[in-house]
Amino acid sequence: MSVSRRSFVGGLSFSALAPRVLWAQQDPVLQALRSTLYSGRTEFEAQTAYLTQRGKPDVVPALLTAMRYGDRRRDEISEVMETLSGQKLGTDWFDWMLWQERNPQLIPHPSLIPFKREVLLGLDQNFDLFLQPEYLARDRMKIRLEEIAWGGVYKDGIPSLDNPTLISAADASYLKGDDLVFGVSINGDVRAYPLRIMGWHEMFNEVIGGVPVALAYCTLCGSGILFETQVAGRRKPFVFGSSGFLYRSNKLMFDRETHSLWNQYTGKPVVGPLVDSGIELKQRPVVITTWDNWKTSHPGTRVLSLDTGHRRNYGSGVVYREYFASPELMFPAQVDQSQHRQKDYIFTIRQFGAARAWPLDAFSRTRVINDAIANRPLVLIGNPDRRTVRAYERAGHRFKASDGGLVDETGRKWTLSEEMLTGPDGAQLPRVAGHISYWFAWDNYLGDAASVYDG
Repeated sequence: MSVSRRSFVGGLSFSALAPRVLWAQQDPVLQALRSTLYSGRTEFEAQTAYLTQRGKPDVVPALLTAMRYGDRRRDEISEVMETLSGQKLGTDWFDWMLWQERNPQLIPHPSLIPFKREVLLGLDQNFDLFLQPEYLARDRMKIRLEEIAWGGVYKDGIPSLDNPTLISAADASYLKGDDLVFGVSINGDVRAYPLRIMGWHEMFNEVIGGVPVALAYCTLCGSGILFETQVAGRRKPFVFGSSGFLYRSNKLMFDRETHSLWNQYTGKPVVGPLVDSGIELKQRPVVITTWDNWKTSHPGTRVLSLDTGHRRNYGSGVVYREYFASPELMFPAQVDQSQHRQKDYIFTIRQFGAARAWPLDAFSRTRVINDAIANRPLVLIGNPDRRTVRAYERAGHRFKASDGGLVDETGRKWTLSEEMLTGPDGAQLPRVAGHISYWFAWDNYLGDAASVYDG
């Protein structure tokens, strides 16, 4: 099943956007920008003529916002953008966003801040929690304001699951054997979170094995990352939700204490009070596998109940069905596809001061890969049919598969668990946190700063 990216980026009617302040004695550039959405025909034509005569492309990022939401004037707004930028991209918001990402040297006019705030607060006044003007200055943000895009839902429109109801594996009759789950084991506390449920919620906040954690699942970039939420020096663990905003097709989550926006992919705050805190959330291991495989390996596991407190269709293959089946992205993100397609699955590790990715299809040739990151030897065990990869430190050993398990270079068999590899002499090698992702997200956020296994 294919899906057109254009179907996800349409504008809104003017009735959804109402001017919130008077225009008297305002910056003329800001007044001209507001005219694109709120003015009558005569005023609109006069103000766009002013922007054209002014001749500076610094208003293009704001006009791009106007073009997305001003359906009736999209053609005329795009003509002004083309004149100012010298680009012939028509009315395609997707292509303009990609052009903007490729041109970071274009510094937006200061009026972008009040204009974009006004437009986004017209969609949901709760967005004001994230878009305080003092935090939107270019030197206060870790991302570009012009690239923050509304994802089509309001604050908490994708509701997090906070300490949700869990049931035994025997009681989880709603699950099919080939349903995929996020499997988590911390200090002997073993749990499964089905993707068919988590796709509707994209976040849980839990305490597992005595450790406060949050699973941040970005459906758009195919990545579910388990973060520790207790940070040194802070009294309480962070509790996260979904802001409704995206950055390069990746969700921006927020913490409920400071309402800072966080990059889901990196676990770092990017907008708001915590930007200069130096905080980076620690990852914990999580694995994707089939329900049959998980409950066979962990018969005592607990699993999410369908009783989430929300009314959703939690059926197999329902949530994001068209998106997952399509090779296209729903929102714009620049990506190098010379070696890998944008929605190819990879397994990623960011540890030991380095970052490395392993294409999931590499495990079609061999289920066990001996490799390294930052000179730290690793062994990875994968199954692309289940979207499953686990990574462990391997010290000086080289492993290979044997009878469903692992043997080292001397032929000794090692036992695999969610926390470690254990040798016949009791030696233990720890698990290394990593996660599955679409290629485009890895390439877009890390790019040349990371390495890719080409085995």
